[in-house]
Amino acid sequence: MDKAALWQRYQDWLYYNEELGFYLDVSRMRFDDAFVEAMKPRFEKAFQDMDALEGGAIANPDENRMVGHYWLRNPDIAPTSNLKQEIVENIEHVETFASQVHRGEIHPPNADKFTDIISIGIGGSALGPQFVRKALAPTEPPLAIHFLDNTDPAGIDRTLYQLQNRLNRTLVIVISKSGGTAEAHNGMIEVQKAYQAQNLNFAPHAIAITGVDSKLDQIANSQGWLATFPMHDWVGGRTSEMSAVGLVPAALQGIDIRSMLDGAKAMDDTTRKHQLKTNPAALLALCWYFAGNGKGIKDMVVLPYKDSLELLTRYLQQLVMESLGKEKDLDGNTVHQGIAVYGNKGTTDQHAYVQQLREGIANFFVTFVEVLKKRESESVEVEPGITSGDYLSGLLQGTRRALYENGRDSITITIPDVTPRRIGALIALYERTVGFYASLININAYHQPGVEAGKKAAAYVLELQNRIVEILQAENVPLSLSQLAEKAEAPEQVEVVYKILRHLHANQRGVVFQGNFGQPSSLMVSWENSA
Repeated sequence: MDKAALWQRYQDWLYYNEELGFYLDVSRMRFDDAFVEAMKPRFEKAFQDMDALEGGAIANPDENRMVGHYWLRNPDIAPTSNLKQEIVENIEHVETFASQVHRGEIHPPNADKFTDIISIGIGGSALGPQFVRKALAPTEPPLAIHFLDNTDPAGIDRTLYQLQNRLNRTLVIVISKSGGTAEAHNGMIEVQKAYQAQNLNFAPHAIAITGVDSKLDQIANSQGWLATFPMHDWVGGRTSEMSAVGLVPAALQGIDIRSMLDGAKAMDDTTRKHQLKTNPAALLALCWYFAGNGKGIKDMVVLPYKDSLELLTRYLQQLVMESLGKEKDLDGNTVHQGIAVYGNKGTTDQHAYVQQLREGIANFFVTFVEVLKKRESESVEVEPGITSGDYLSGLLQGTRRALYENGRDSITITIPDVTPRRIGALIALYERTVGFYASLININAYHQPGVEAGKKAAAYVLELQNRIVEILQAENVPLSLSQLAEKAEAPEQVEVVYKILRHLHANQRGVVFQGNFGQPSSLMVSWENSA
């Protein structure tokens, strides 16, 4: 396509929202008019599906649940007056609590104010708040936030070490819908132990964000924690940033949560239009479908050209991959759907994997995220007439052009600046796109059976570990791995038994090995007290 035709295509397919200052450029995706025409029946159904979802239809049939994260930023569209009132009151509760903490009206027993936050959560309970913190937290927030988002002991130790002299001024947020999420539970126990070691009462430092009457809710209420905030069963973890999960930590950091909600609402409003060219989420879904032939055969590379948006890709990995990565469609057919998401930031990636993107296997499409305003202060010239921001803009445009010239497709999203309103809109855009795309490919975007399968497998390993330890403690002679597996009633799980024992041995948990570690079957194992 010559430059004049490409310029015309850019104008024909450019979406611009004046209210949000938001641009979406899909001109470098090579779909044609015939493809768009063929997709119209699918989009007619997708528009209807989204309308039904927002109206309170059961959109997650596996769990018989409504999907209502859109109501969080527009309570007026909630299907009942009770839900509307509950949403409004929860937002007010978040704002009131954060304001009282900032003013010192809510404070720890041994200090005038809280200065830090430990946020304990996993998946959507961490990725959204982390993305928003990186994007929007002021340089000197009223409370500095630290995340425990894994059950890695060394990582927990590192965070607690950083806060050892400020633990008495640290507010702990424990986030778990069921209250039984292992990683969140483990983090809570570890932090409680740290408070105990400093003779501090944990309860006056703790708040819970959880389901009503969950295990965690019961613990918080019985122990007299500072506050609890609800997690609704109609909001999934990966779409929970506009719920208390995201709003509580954001408000405590001094981020304008009303602007975030307003931006998300504005994006929701424009993506309710039933016309493809005037609906940016539908346009993105069209591009995703075209790029991967409706089967996700190409990866999505996300390149935000702004340091503050560095965690956008990690956030989108869960939102997109957990929502769309499904074995079965809604009719029970095996489809193995999904779109793999990866990326870092520009221009870092231009010194990393852009070489392969341009000249290697063409198994991807790119989404560039451009921010027009480069800094608040005046820029210096790094060369005559050229600033660092000019380089950033030039490198984005150059990479986009170089990729397209070599047959690589791309999308470009442009926002004026990084503000709470823009971030709210960006989050809503991708939530809506996932919803449309899920309808196009006929899958349930709101459950995660693969994640649940992994949890069940992990529970089996831990149960087997307890059986192995009991057997070793009761035996007086060393056992081979196969003997131990047989006694544990897991004769086909010798490898799992070996890896459990190796883990216990490395952490000095009582396991004694004899034999050659390079030949695991030669090993004899015993308990240190019975060897």
